[in-house]
Amino acid sequence: MKADLSQIINYLGKEKGIKREVIIDAIREALIHAAKKRYGVDHEFEVEFDEETSEFQVLKMIEVVDEVRDPEFEMSIDEAREYDPDAQVGDLLGFQIKTEELGRIAAQTAKQIIFQKIRDAEREVIYEEFKDKKGDIVNGIVQRVEREYMIIDLGRTEAIMPYREQVKKERYRQGDRLRAYVKDVQLTQRGPEIILSRTDPRFVMKLFEMEVPEIYEGIVSIVSIAREPGSRTKVAVKSRDKDVDPVGACVGLRGTRVQKVVEELKGEKIDIVQWDEDPAKFACNALSPAEIIRVLVNESEKTMEVIVPPDQLQIAIGRRGQNVKLASKLIGWEINVREEGRAEEALKMAEALFSGIKKSSDAPDEEAPAEESEVAETEPSTEEASQGEEHLNTQDETAEVEETGEPSETLEAEGESREEALASAETEEVLQPEETEESSSEGGEEGEGDAPAETSQTEEGGETEKEEG
Repeated sequence: MKADLSQIINYLGKEKGIKREVIIDAIREALIHAAKKRYGVDHEFEVEFDEETSEFQVLKMIEVVDEVRDPEFEMSIDEAREYDPDAQVGDLLGFQIKTEELGRIAAQTAKQIIFQKIRDAEREVIYEEFKDKKGDIVNGIVQRVEREYMIIDLGRTEAIMPYREQVKKERYRQGDRLRAYVKDVQLTQRGPEIILSRTDPRFVMKLFEMEVPEIYEGIVSIVSIAREPGSRTKVAVKSRDKDVDPVGACVGLRGTRVQKVVEELKGEKIDIVQWDEDPAKFACNALSPAEIIRVLVNESEKTMEVIVPPDQLQIAIGRRGQNVKLASKLIGWEINVREEGRAEEALKMAEALFSGIKKSSDAPDEEAPAEESEVAETEPSTEEASQGEEHLNTQDETAEVEETGEPSETLEAEGESREEALASAETEEVLQPEETEESSSEGGEEGEGDAPAETSQTEEGGETEKEEG
């Protein structure tokens, strides 16, 4: 057993990365448990470890008393001083027990306890190691593919990748190598549980951090990421140095840097746009490559109306609304894309409605005269209608005078204004036919004047011909 224990200590200390003190404490506890199983739980035992020889000594403790009642647990003072001259009443003397005396069953039990303690210690070490790797990218080998998850071998331990964290277009087989993002690390009764992901947007951020030195050094930073795994990703970047172009730094010379990220994502498209403090400018950058005419911003509700030319509407929206959806997620605002003509019509209607509401609220008393003028314009301006209205107005005034006894100044003013309006209407009607008659008479006179002139010229021509003849 001595050889077995020394081999266990050397192996676990080097290969498992477990501290030597942890291993020694586990062996000490296992030997005490085996001794109690062999001699009984009422006995007290201690285990000492010799660092030089790497040997464990199991000591059975016996109490020194004046009068011995139980020889298995007690010893007289005279007998105790034979082993230790300085022994006193109440002291505990330890007597070594050979490990071979513990028995085969006790030894197997001790070995199980040792491995269990070592396994628990190893789990804690793995948890502490991967707890610090949370948020990093790790390499692994696909060990087993199940319906709801994949088992990934990380070397010292295993991790799982649930189905929701897998890209639907990607297919893996046993033995394939992959990179994944450590999304979470939990310590359970079965050990540390490591959850990997390839759909998390932070996976793309870490890939750019590995490929772009400016991001790793902090000169260029990724502000936000919007992603549809396996299809398209939009990345907003900004630079702390005015001389460094954030988009160009991420793309690289001839697209070498971004191309490596695309290859790792199995051909997923990546749009890199520049972040801007102005939400409108940021929205224009996020909707690229579409051309934007105008952006209407509603800061209270965090919504935007983006106006685009008719030929750019499909580009701005994208396939199945993907472009505008990712842009909205990227800037954190709701974006509505409208065509130029329809947007202007909607804007004019909204302005007209707003102006109408504003006028009605500012001058409510002026609505009645406006309605009367509209009615006056729509009514026929004939003499009979005007005479009928005059007759009705006269009757109304007479009735009002009879009721009040004396016509008021207001009624007289209204009557005069109505008479003036009717008189002006009649004058216009009379003038219109007169002007027509005058124009027709002038035209007739001119026609009559022209005809005799032609006749006279004809007659003169005839007389001239006669004279020549």
